Amino acid sequence: MEPRLIVKNTRDRGRGVFANCRIREGETIEIAPVIIISRREAEVVSKLKIVNFCYEWSGNRTALALGYACFYNHSYEPNAEYDHLTKKSAIRFYALKDISKGQEITHNYNGTPDDQTLIRFT
Repeated sequence: MEPRLIVKNTRDRGRGVFANCRIREGETIEIAPVIIISRREAEVVSKLKIVNFCYEWSGNRTALALGYACFYNHSYEPNAEYDHLTKKSAIRFYALKDISKGQEITHNYNGTPDDQTLIRFT
C-alpha cells in the first residue's frame, strides 16, 4: 500500500510534503504527534535548527512537531490548515480545498489561512 503523503525536495524551499493521492476538502491529512516543551526548553531550542519544526502551543508553551508536520512549507495561499488536539498532544492537518496527487501541501505559518503578516524565516 502506497503512503498518502511523501516528503521530497521542492524547487526552491528545501523539502516539502506532497499528496500521493487525492485529498478532499475538509479531509484530515495527518494527525501529527507533538512533544510539548517548557518555556525554558523553548529558549534552548530557539538556538537550534529544530526551532523550525516547532509550533506555538496553548499555555504559552511550544510543541515540537513529529511526523510529516515538520516538513510542511509556508504559503500565503495555503491548501491546508491545522488545529491543536491538546488532549492527544497532537496537531491535526486538514485540507482547505481539494488537493491533487503530486501537489505540495502547505499551510500559513501565521496560524490562520488569511493572515498576510510577513514571515521571517530562520
